[in-house]
Amino acid sequence: MAIGAGIGATLGIAAESTYGTYVAPTKFYEFGKEGLVLKKTTATSSGVAGGQLMPRASRRVVTQREAAGSIDMEVVNKTFGLWLQALMGTSVTPVQQAATAAYLQTHTLADTAGKSLTIQKAVPLTTGTLTDKTFVGCKILSAEFSCEAGGMLTCTLEFDGKNVDETQTLAAASYQNVSPFGFHQMAVKTGTYSSETALDGVRKMSLKIERPQDTGRFYAGQAGLKKEPITNDQVKVTGSIEMDYVATTVDDLHTSDGATSLVWEFIGPNIASTYDETIRFKVPAIKIDDAPPVVEGFDVIKPKFGFTGYFDGTNPVAIEYMSTDTAL
Repeated sequence: MAIGAGIGATLGIAAESTYGTYVAPTKFYEFGKEGLVLKKTTATSSGVAGGQLMPRASRRVVTQREAAGSIDMEVVNKTFGLWLQALMGTSVTPVQQAATAAYLQTHTLADTAGKSLTIQKAVPLTTGTLTDKTFVGCKILSAEFSCEAGGMLTCTLEFDGKNVDETQTLAAASYQNVSPFGFHQMAVKTGTYSSETALDGVRKMSLKIERPQDTGRFYAGQAGLKKEPITNDQVKVTGSIEMDYVATTVDDLHTSDGATSLVWEFIGPNIASTYDETIRFKVPAIKIDDAPPVVEGFDVIKPKFGFTGYFDGTNPVAIEYMSTDTAL
């Protein structure tokens, strides 16, 4: 029996073959906090009935059901591929590097049609009994990655879901021995695509990828549940770089409004040969939007440069993930 508090909770996921159709979770994750909830739309009639001063409970009906929420977690060196696939949209098979234990996943930007998850959380009562909250048809609407000096690479995922099912059997949670990526492994690079060089002075970096979708596809004949959301706007890639003012490299890009390729990478321990545990975010073109350096006192100048990502006409936004995972 679990502990009767949040410390006893579990969270597992599985990729769905059909949108909104339950698949038993096979991968479980340590997480910081989550906010996945059922959202319901109700309607209550209030017909006139002589002497009746309140509406009858029987006249309230649930007309729509859906789910929404977020999960905060650290980005780890194994088992993270399912999240990346659901975010980016490409169906990925890890590619073995030479004859080693290293496998590369390349998640390039694509439509997310057909990329939905079952997310099952076990929520403990104070007695230690675990209650089932299974969210089906979960689509990632956005993911924000962030890392600062002395910290770990973290991720906040925002979801839209089709429904919550509380009748499933809780899958037995099991955890792999994983490690988070951290600031000590981080590099931020800019320059010509595929020839980027590291920026000095970076203290913090964040990157957000938004996948706009029509999440309101409620039709007659669907028992009050929605159809799979459809992409209804262009992907938005934004972020910020916080740094000491050690050079004018980024500042000059703000002045000229020139484009540069951005690579944000974390290189972990060696797996085999020349292959290391890696997560690498590649945005082929960014432009600096705001926040040129200003002097606010005696301290070192610390500008925060906000940026927007664009398509360079050739290369897609991509996330590369090197691990020992032979499958997602």
